[in-house]
Amino acid sequence: MPYLMRTPAVEELPALSALCFRSKAVWDYDNDFMEACRRELSFDPLELQSTSIVVAEEHGRIVGVAQVKVVGKEADLLKLFVEPTVLRGGVGRALFVWACGRAAAMGADKLMIEGDPQAPPFYRRMGAEDCGFVPSGSIAGRLLPKLVRDLRECEVRAASSVVG
Repeated sequence: MPYLMRTPAVEELPALSALCFRSKAVWDYDNDFMEACRRELSFDPLELQSTSIVVAEEHGRIVGVAQVKVVGKEADLLKLFVEPTVLRGGVGRALFVWACGRAAAMGADKLMIEGDPQAPPFYRRMGAEDCGFVPSGSIAGRLLPKLVRDLRECEVRAASSVVG
């Protein structure tokens, strides 16, 4: 199913932050853990200027969000979250294709991914490779898997199909 990919409005950012929070919660983390992650799962209005953010919409309903920041030849996938009610329906794949295309269109040749420990199988299916671990920005002493996706073989078409 093709999704409408569009830039979010500033007034949608609180709802997108809530979507990220709901999506992270599917891994059955306790309340203290989730609260510790809230800042990293939230969007700041300034990020609309400093990063690329896209929402995936289906029948007028936001079903996912992704955020990429490009610096030179390297891009960071800052967020990729899917509404829990539509997990495993292709939204994550569509958002990842957008992220790769957007980063490549902005001149990056690799996409760096720091993900939840449950996420690497998805990113590996998308062509990313493991490249170590990094400290969590939310939980002291916790390490997160780090992956990299080579963008030189990536399709750029997704970046040009965003509305708004």
